[in-house]
Amino acid sequence: MCFHSRLTHPVHQIKEKFRLEAVADIPAGFRYGDFNAFEFPWLPVICNDEPRRLLFAHWGLIPPRAKDEEIRKYTLNARSETLQQKPAFKSCIQNRCLIPADGFYEWKWLDEKGKKKEKYLLKVGEGALFAFGGLWSDWADSKTGEIIRTFTILTMAANELMSEIHNSKKRMPLVFEPEEGLRWLGGIDSVISAELVPLKL
Repeated sequence: MCFHSRLTHPVHQIKEKFRLEAVADIPAGFRYGDFNAFEFPWLPVICNDEPRRLLFAHWGLIPPRAKDEEIRKYTLNARSETLQQKPAFKSCIQNRCLIPADGFYEWKWLDEKGKKKEKYLLKVGEGALFAFGGLWSDWADSKTGEIIRTFTILTMAANELMSEIHNSKKRMPLVFEPEEGLRWLGGIDSVISAELVPLKL
């Protein structure tokens, strides 16, 4: 799965790399660096309803009919193979998004119970920008009336490299080079995931 990501490239570089025309206001408190999904951080996203604009959304998808935010701790990732079977994701399958990043972290288990682990940083090349593939949703907070955009990162069966590193779950996020990601955002599925480079930390 994918719960720890990294983004150090500033907004203007994201805008250039993904050929965007506009950028939404950066949320107060947003900082570049490492992100823990369980803190439900704001992250920049490119959504298929506004593919030329960089928005910001909370990590942890809240489906439109949710009564509160509680569900988001269970929707940080979504298995791409079972989206149709999960009520939380079924209504959002057409809502594709890209989440720009330049790294993510995984831990390799060194024993059966995972008491000993090795930490890896996965990146593309020397740390180039790439994008996770995800789904987005707009949720109305019943207390404030605020419309909040949220997202989940899609996962797939691990490739050979990720099976060796993420050897407990054998999963990996859907990862694209920028151009591949933009094609996927437009509805084209026949793309190849970006080539990841592991760095043992």
